[in-house]
Parts: sequence; C-alpha cells; structure tokens
Amino acid sequence: MKQIYKTDPWLEPFKDAIKARHQRILATRKHIAGDGLLKDAVNNHMFFGLHRCADGSWVFREFAPNASKIYLIGDFNNWKRTEAYSLKPTGAGNWEITLPEIFLRHGELYKLYIEWPGGGGERIPSYATRVVQDPVTKAFAAQVWAPKPYQWKHGHAGKRPHPMIYECHIGMATEKEKVGTFEEFRKDVLPRVKALGYDTIQIMALQEHPYYGSFGYQVSNFFALSSRFGTPEEFKALVDDAHGKGIAVVMDIVHSHSVDNVAEGLSEFDGRDNLYFYSGPQGRHPAWGSRCFDYGKDETRYYLLSNVKYWMEEYHIDGFRFDGVTSMLYWDHGLGKDFGDYSLYFDSGVDENAVIYLSLATQLVKEMNPSGFTIAEDVSAMAGLAAPFEAGGVGFDFRMSMGVADHWIKWIKELRDEDWSTGAIWWELTGKRAEEKTISYAECHDQALVGDKTIIFRLMDKEMYFAMNNESQNDMVERGIALHKLIRLATAATAGDGYLNFMGNEFGHPEWIDFPREGNGWSYKYARRQWSLADNGLLRYGKLQAFDSEMIHLLRRENILSEAPELLVSDEEKKILIFRRKNCIFALNFSPSGSFADYGLSAPDGKWVDILDSDQSRFDGFDRLKEGDAHISVPGKCPNGNQAYDHTLYLYLPARTAMVLKKV
Repeated sequence: MKQIYKTDPWLEPFKDAIKARHQRILATRKHIAGDGLLKDAVNNHMFFGLHRCADGSWVFREFAPNASKIYLIGDFNNWKRTEAYSLKPTGAGNWEITLPEIFLRHGELYKLYIEWPGGGGERIPSYATRVVQDPVTKAFAAQVWAPKPYQWKHGHAGKRPHPMIYECHIGMATEKEKVGTFEEFRKDVLPRVKALGYDTIQIMALQEHPYYGSFGYQVSNFFALSSRFGTPEEFKALVDDAHGKGIAVVMDIVHSHSVDNVAEGLSEFDGRDNLYFYSGPQGRHPAWGSRCFDYGKDETRYYLLSNVKYWMEEYHIDGFRFDGVTSMLYWDHGLGKDFGDYSLYFDSGVDENAVIYLSLATQLVKEMNPSGFTIAEDVSAMAGLAAPFEAGGVGFDFRMSMGVADHWIKWIKELRDEDWSTGAIWWELTGKRAEEKTISYAECHDQALVGDKTIIFRLMDKEMYFAMNNESQNDMVERGIALHKLIRLATAATAGDGYLNFMGNEFGHPEWIDFPREGNGWSYKYARRQWSLADNGLLRYGKLQAFDSEMIHLLRRENILSEAPELLVSDEEKKILIFRRKNCIFALNFSPSGSFADYGLSAPDGKWVDILDSDQSRFDGFDRLKEGDAHISVPGKCPNGNQAYDHTLYLYLPARTAMVLKKV
C-alpha cells in the first residue's frame, strides 16, 4: 500500500515522524495484545462491574487502587455500610465481592461507598451498565439489570463505503414537548429515515450524562446507555429494526473527556484526581470544564478500548463517530490554532498517547466487525488521520469535513448573493487530501444549537414564521427555499465519500435547538422536532423535504460518490457552477437574477436527460424546467470552462436553480 508521504508530497519532510508514530502504535498494540487480536485482549467490561454467575450468584469487581475500604450499598441493605456487603482487595488495585442470588434482585438500585486515606464518599461503579435518575431527588444510581436476554433478529447492515448519514438525537426526535424514547424513535422516525433514502443513522447522546442540556457531551457513565430514553432492550430493538431496514447504526462516542462531577462520574473516583486522567491542569479542559483522559496509562487504554468493544458487542453498533478528536490530539486541545502548517501535526504539541489510542480503537472496530467504520470529528484536519494504518495513517475510515459548513455560514453572513464565488465554493467543497475519506455536510447539530442559526433561519429569519404557507409570496422566503436546495445539492454531490444531515434540517426545520434549562424555564419547546410541518401538506417544508429525499435517492442509485468530481464550469460572472460526477452532470446557477438560455459547456458526447431539478413545482419551484427533457451534445469545443471534451451541451439555467443530467 502506498504510504501517505508518497501520495501527499507535503508530507515528505515528515516521513520519519510518520514512521516513528506507526512504530509507537505497533509497540503499544503488542504491549496490550501480544501477537494476538486486540479484541481478545480488551475485556475489562467482562471482569469489572456486576455479573451474574452460572450458579445464579453475583460477583462484583471494581478497580480503585487508592481505596482502603469499599462497600456495596443500595436498596438491598437500606443504603447502609455493612460487612456483609464489604468488598475484599484481591491485589493490583482490584476489589471483589460474591453474593448469593437472593442478595440482589433485578431493578434494585446500588452504589459504592469508597473510603480512602483522609476521606470517603458514594460513587457509581465505573463499569456500571445501567444508571438511572431519581425523579424527585435527581440523584443517579446504578441499577441491577438482569432481564431475559434480547433475541436478535437481524445481522449488521453491511459496509458503508459512501454513507448517507441521518444524524439524530433520541430525546428531541419527538414532536411532543418532552424527552423522546427509543420506542418512539423506532416506530416513528426509523420509517421516515428509510423513506428519505438515508442508509445510516448517527445517534448522539447515548452514553449516560447527568445534564440533559449537554447534548450528551458531558458523559458520566461510559458503559451505561442513557436511561432517560428507555431500557437497553428497547434500544436493542431499535438497532435491530434499523438493521432490518438496511440502515447502519453509528454511535457518537465521547472518549475525548469526562464530566467533572464526582458523585456521578469518574473524577476523584477513589479519592485521587488522576485515576484515569492527567494530573493537575493538564487533566482539566479549560474550555469545557471537564476531565481529560491520560491516554498513556494502561488502565485508561483498557477502560476505553473495552468500552468500544462493549458497545459493539452488547448493542450491535456498526461504527462510531469519535467526538472531540481535536481536543484529544493536542495538548492545548487545538484552541486558538488555525493549523495552517503541517508541522503542527507532528511537533511536541501533539499528544502522541492520544494518537496511539485512537489508532488502536479504529483497529479494534475492524476486528469486531470488518464492515464497521469510524468517523473522526477533527477540526484540525490532521494529515493521515483518515488514512489506512497500513499506509502510515491513524486508521479512521472518514473525517468530518467541518470547514464546509463553516464556509456556507460565512458566505451567507458576510457576502451578498452577487458576491458569492463559484471558484471558492468549488475549492471548499472538494478540497481534501487524496489519501483520506471525508463526510461532508452543509449543517449538522452544531449549527442549530442555541446561539447559532440553521441555514434556513439565516436565509429567511423571521419571515419563515409568516410566509411558509403554500400560497404565500415573499421574496426572502423564495430566496431561502431556492438556496436551501442549491446548498444541499452542491454539498452532497461534491462530498468526498459520504454526506450527513441533522434530523429535520432536510425540510428546513425552523429555529434553533435549546434544551430545557433554568434560563428558558426548563422548556422543551425548542428541544424537539416538529415533523408535522413537513407532513401536513399546507406548508412549504414538505416540498423541501421532497427535494432532499429525491436528491439522496439519486446519489445512492447512481453511486455518485464512487468517483471524484470533475469541474466543467466555474463562471464567476454569471455565478454558474457545473461539474460531472460518475455518469451525471450537475449544473447550478447561484445567480439571484440571471437566467441563461442556451448556456454552453464542453461535455462528453451523448444524450443527457434531466433526472432531477430544483425548479419543479413539487419542490416549490416555478416549473421553468421540464423533468425528463433530453439534451443532445453537438460537435465542437465550448469556450466556457473545462475544454477537455470535443462536444458542447446547451442548457437553460434559470436563476437560483440546479439540475442533474444523466447520460443515457
């Protein structure tokens, strides 16, 4: 396999650093797994925590090397510290207790009381797989969970070389002003995802987190599925149903940091602040107020790698989006850096322990499921991060192309429509290294969180409250609807290797996301999805949704992302962008007022048929184009744009419209 410093000449000066990084990863893998598989070596979750034995008894183990005494407390002993529920040290920082079957029952709550030199306190076990919150006191506790085993019906969804991802959050996926459930999502949203054409769901906030408004980013219990959405069996049914529909399930996994809470999380678990974390200031994130893992510690590596294995093993997850990778990779968490110099990817500012951990995690996923895949959320665009390990990369299958969304917002906010540059759009949408795969998106959940605005809200502002009915006539709304379609088609059709949409944004969901908090009176009004806006037939949202669905189906049907895009025209004066990908030509006119008849471009010889255009009335357009119309190229080069072809194609391109032509 060709090494990344051969495919990217800019990496040649860092060849030795790349080789050294590769060797460090191999050495750490050997340290953990010897000559065997990682998946056979990382089984902490099978040893620690609460487990049912073959004879019906229970065994509980915990790792707390600084502890001097540990008690199991809970419903079963009235939350009292008694010798009958006292754990015994077994060496190497491990503690253990074995209890008869009658001592613990399904559904009972429990915690640990850990004593250490100079203090003590209640803790939730670090490997707890079920944690629940008291509705009155709001306190969290582990729960004995031993129901009848779930019977899986379907296998994994298979490989996703070009995933079409529907990003979602279970709690806010309901229209009701409350926390949505796994069952509601399974019954109401999964069929919707299937109909829209997306083949992958990326679920946020699955790991237990004390504060709902953190969007799941302040994780307290890494092995526990958030109980606010339902039971483990209900989530398994959701995953199973998704697989039955041919939809892969990706989990947003947070290994970049841990909540600082002592009562609920790992912080000061056994009285020390560095059991799994860096000591002192390095162990605390200056912007997030959370704890930073020490990826160089064996106990941390085993903990987090076992966590990856657990989610795949227990819940049949197909892959992971690793959150906050930039924060992991750099000692300064990437704060305030523009990463304009390749040396920043290899100098002393990089936490090489984190690089090693992430590479091992990607290898583990592939060992668990050869069709499994990983996505890195990294704003630094570290070279090699999404390149194969064998080629000298870290091993992620994909990297989020985070600059695309930022640039759409920048263009909308800072430039008049007349000043948009088709060349800049093309450059930003297609710019990536040859050795890496990327997931593009016009907007994800980040652009909708309170304090920011969705694309549709930036385009229409308050007008969308008054002029989204089908009969309305409003210039700002017309502009917003037209550009919303163009922005999405341009982003998806130029995507490196996959495309992502946050739920509801396909139809231009209004307003922002704001989870219940003291500042809004603990309201759920903005922490939900108003599906009825797209479904009632009275509003324009439904037509935006129809366009998005046809776009996604087309891209999948024609396997568009399997070949790189080729620029045909970038007309700065007329604001026209035309490119070819696979067997299709995508023609977009961003001009706010200029419509062009018989616009010529050099194109491969043949008959080209309009298979999708944004101007159809069913997409809230003006029917200036006719779907199904054939366009036949004529001999002769065209002076516009790319002159690689000896034939010219003439098109009618109305203002603010896009069309897709297929060669037949």
